[in-house]
Amino acid sequence: MRIPAQSVCTAIRDDIVAGVYERGGRLTEELLARRYGVSRVPVREALRTLEAEGFVVTRRHAGACVAEPTEQEAADLLELRTVLEPLAAARAAHRRTEAHLKVLRGLVRLGQERVRKGQGEDLRSLGGWFHETLAQASGSPGLITLLTQLRHKLAWMYVVQPPAAPAVSWSEHAAIVDAVARGDAERARTLTAGHAGRVAAAHRLRHARRDDRVRDMQQAVNTVGLPN
Repeated sequence: MRIPAQSVCTAIRDDIVAGVYERGGRLTEELLARRYGVSRVPVREALRTLEAEGFVVTRRHAGACVAEPTEQEAADLLELRTVLEPLAAARAAHRRTEAHLKVLRGLVRLGQERVRKGQGEDLRSLGGWFHETLAQASGSPGLITLLTQLRHKLAWMYVVQPPAAPAVSWSEHAAIVDAVARGDAERARTLTAGHAGRVAAAHRLRHARRDDRVRDMQQAVNTVGLPN
């Protein structure tokens, strides 16, 4: 059975986001084909897609490599998300279905329940699911695609600190859902913009954390053999 290039693309993208492949590292078709158990044809197609998305670059004499976004590029993407998410919420107020509302309300209930019980382990995944559903409710395929790509890229570029007051965050989610349910596009836009701005402040570039780990490792190496 031929594995479609889209599945290979998803697998490679997920591994890039997870840090399996270092930024700037080479991505050879042969090794990728062997890792994912496919021929080189879907790998080649997947790399073209990932290059268009900004995860991969082609370098002379090196071929396909994992991209190395600058701090400015990362900041631009974070700002872009704070613009697009309010737009999606405003459109959702006019285009959402009852199924969308049911999922959004269910996620809010789960999130608030976890907060009350002090079970914060899966709050981040619930929050991601909430924003993904809100984007889907916009009924705008192009906007949904952009926000999906942004979520992948931001997860790759940033570490997100847990909110200091998760109850406030989920209260904001609840208010957004109420505005969407009432069809109040401007309120949905305003609430989402405020929420997105506060969430953006919790983002910290991953490379800083990686540099810290490298320094810690170097310090550990330098102290090996020293008396206790």
